[in-house]
Amino acid sequence: MGIVDVLVLILAFIVMLVGLAGAILPVLPGLPIIWAAMLGYGFYSGWAHYGLPAMVITGLLVAVSVAVDQLASVIGAKKFGASRPGMIGSFAGAIVGVMFFNIIGLIAGTFLGAMVCEIIFEKRDLKAAVNSGAGALAGFMAGGFFKFTMGVVLIGYFIYALIFVSY
Repeated sequence: MGIVDVLVLILAFIVMLVGLAGAILPVLPGLPIIWAAMLGYGFYSGWAHYGLPAMVITGLLVAVSVAVDQLASVIGAKKFGASRPGMIGSFAGAIVGVMFFNIIGLIAGTFLGAMVCEIIFEKRDLKAAVNSGAGALAGFMAGGFFKFTMGVVLIGYFIYALIFVSY
């Protein structure tokens, strides 16, 4: 393995770590980024460690994971009585929160965005708005945990294939 090969591998890992961060942060499509890094390294290496079947399977897992994440957020919010404006507020609050206050802002923004939008647009009382915010936060956290776990699985498979598989 030459120096260029090592640098490409390091770049792939850096991109995967960015993707893993994106599994938590709503502004980055985490799992697709990890998958793209796998795809790029596969092209570069001539598919020496994994091939088309592995990429199709992992691509399907990424697609299902993204769908499950979206579904978890909606189910969590709906289960606690959030309206459409509450769910939109939750998403917007998460983005604004993470931009200005990192992970604390992400969590608080998810909750407060849903709560404020419930009060302003749906004219809900404080208790109902707090419930909606809690539901949006619970769904967001469940989806984030699931995406992070899937990201670790994808990176783990990549490492496994590098070490133990060779075509």
